[in-house]
Amino acid sequence: MAFKLNHLHLKSPDPEKTAQWYVDNLGATIVSEVGGGRGYRLDLHGLPLNVTGKIEGQTHEQVFGMEHIAIDTDDMPGTVAKLKASGARILEETAVGAGRKVCFFEGPDGVCLEVLEIQD
Repeated sequence: MAFKLNHLHLKSPDPEKTAQWYVDNLGATIVSEVGGGRGYRLDLHGLPLNVTGKIEGQTHEQVFGMEHIAIDTDDMPGTVAKLKASGARILEETAVGAGRKVCFFEGPDGVCLEVLEIQD
């Protein structure tokens, strides 16, 4: 039995605004709309990311958000400055391992995100 990643799904009360936030702040690209204007499919640097509202007809509990998404950056100071300028709520700036800088921040709908400094 083989598995591979299909997508990560975020649910939002405003899918258009949330999708645009990922485009503007993290360089995602909008790949397509999700059927019937329910939301968007994004490419977040190779991670397929679906952003929709709650889907009518689903019988399992639907909640907004998820734990976190982690993204590498080759410009940690520039990335953090851009996030702060956009009004993102910085949750923690720290270092891990051999001094690799990381920054946790809050995106739309309370989603926790993390940027990690790429080290050579």
